[in-house]
Amino acid sequence: MTAPDGFAEFVANRYPSLVRYGTLLTGDRGHGEDLTQDALVKTYRKWPGLHPHGDPESYTRRIMARAAWRAARRLWHREIPAATLPDEPTADPYTPRDTAHVVLEALRQLPAAQRVVLVLRYWAGLTEQEIAAQLGCSPGTVKSRASRALSTLRSTDGPLADAFTLLNSPR
Repeated sequence: MTAPDGFAEFVANRYPSLVRYGTLLTGDRGHGEDLTQDALVKTYRKWPGLHPHGDPESYTRRIMARAAWRAARRLWHREIPAATLPDEPTADPYTPRDTAHVVLEALRQLPAAQRVVLVLRYWAGLTEQEIAAQLGCSPGTVKSRASRALSTLRSTDGPLADAFTLLNSPR
């Protein structure tokens, strides 16, 4: 069975960007790839209605955001942490820590629902009303989740505390 016209090109061109989006939504690259692949399966099924006159990327991103939002509501997340961690190699203290790594690390510490709202608001550039419509919740829920997430990121012991301290210090 061959892919419908344009689908293979869409995946080849947009897959890396969609995986980055999924990684931000889930806080983990592996889960981000899984989220992307699940969304692409749904996009594939709807492809005849999306191509050539629709917006397949917007549809795929909406599917991903909704799936990440639903996953945040589940009590069980498939993985059960081990009581003791396996031996890990020691971290190299000279490994550079770029901004993207620090931000992703900070996003991982947020509850999934707060992370999804922040990614949609500040990375995807959606308004609170657009986020509420996309996730099927009220704008008040979006505002409260964003407020709590930003408060957590600004906390003195949070991973981005140094960045917020620098931003708020007098020059």
